[in-house]
Amino acid sequence: MSDEADRRRVRRAAVHVGLLVGAASAVVVTAGVALLVAVLLLSARPELHHNGEGGGRSGPPDGDRIVVDVDRILPWVVALGLAGVALLALVAWFAARRAVAPLAGALRLQRRFVADASHEIRTPLTALTSRTQILERRYRRGEDLTDTLAALRADASVMDAVLTDMLLTAEGTATDAEPAVVDAALTAAAATVAPLAEEAGVRVRVGQGDGAGLRVRLPRVTLDRLCVALLDNAVQHTPGGGEVALSARSDGRGVAIRVRDGGSGIADADRERIFERFARGPESGRRRGFGLGLALVREAAEAAGGRIEIERTSAAGTTMLLWLPQAA
Repeated sequence: MSDEADRRRVRRAAVHVGLLVGAASAVVVTAGVALLVAVLLLSARPELHHNGEGGGRSGPPDGDRIVVDVDRILPWVVALGLAGVALLALVAWFAARRAVAPLAGALRLQRRFVADASHEIRTPLTALTSRTQILERRYRRGEDLTDTLAALRADASVMDAVLTDMLLTAEGTATDAEPAVVDAALTAAAATVAPLAEEAGVRVRVGQGDGAGLRVRLPRVTLDRLCVALLDNAVQHTPGGGEVALSARSDGRGVAIRVRDGGSGIADADRERIFERFARGPESGRRRGFGLGLALVREAAEAAGGRIEIERTSAAGTTMLLWLPQAA
């Protein structure tokens, strides 16, 4: 959200709070005055005429004048005053809550963006670190560094693209991009996760020809992020020597991207919970997870009209299905 949009939101909140306080105060004061007048009228009595010479009372009551006993009215005045103060204090409390609501929302969005951005760059940053270590080993052995340097540049480009995409989305200035080509995204995601998989002793296999010519209604960088998140999650839950498979197929309306791991499966009680923010499964003994990857995949997929679900799971592994609308 832009600064101008934030200012407009704060101004609207201030106007609403001002109107609320003004209207509530008017109601409280009017009600208090009305009650006080009613009490005065109910407790008052007409004044009798006085004899001017002797000071005694004589003649009929004067309907234009009334007598009020202060000792009877004073408790009512005090009680109504205290009630008015209490009601206005309640109005002030409610108005204060309304006034700080935009600030609370802004802080919540800020924390969410920091958590999401940190998670999204964590995998390419870890891959960058692993590739740097590979570069050091190859340099000491005197091997050709061309391929490793190119991979380092690609990892840095991935980080830059992810952060740019998230910043544009946060500002609300993201523009419509060309539909993403699925097979290119699968290949790029496998390349990003490759050093992490190698370090874990896990093979990553991309189905040959899968996704060829298919496009989905998502920006390329977003599709890359989703595939990387699913692959990284699968690698983290696959034991050494296992395999992670990535494939894509069209069903005529959309593209189904499947990621199959070699883990121990997901319990029935966790089938929905794992897609919630900060929901974490059992640790695999590798990088600590923070329970954001699958939640971010679901949010992005649903925003594009797609879905993410567990297609099948057992002690032999789990297959995640990411379905996205197909582009022409």
